[in-house]
Amino acid sequence: MPLKRASRGRTKGGKGSTGVVQCTNCGSTVPKDKAKKVTSRLNLVEHTLAKELRAQGAYIASPTVLKWYCISCAIHFKILKIRSADSRRKRGKLR
Repeated sequence: MPLKRASRGRTKGGKGSTGVVQCTNCGSTVPKDKAKKVTSRLNLVEHTLAKELRAQGAYIASPTVLKWYCISCAIHFKILKIRSADSRRKRGKLR
């Protein structure tokens, strides 16, 4: 049976089995090398208040939030784009 992707959709290489993570959106368990990792910063203070506090010299911490998405949720939230067979074969920039 022919393969759609040479990597079978994973970035595992020759590592053997990898751990699993839960999708942030739907909760399904996905292999860690197949899930899409998204890091974002969380603003704890409103923008106008933060601007005033920074003007006074205050440091405002903004923690990073790590989210893992399964492939179907990543496509739904437009983190991944559906690519044609020709563009899947090309090396280089994916997005």
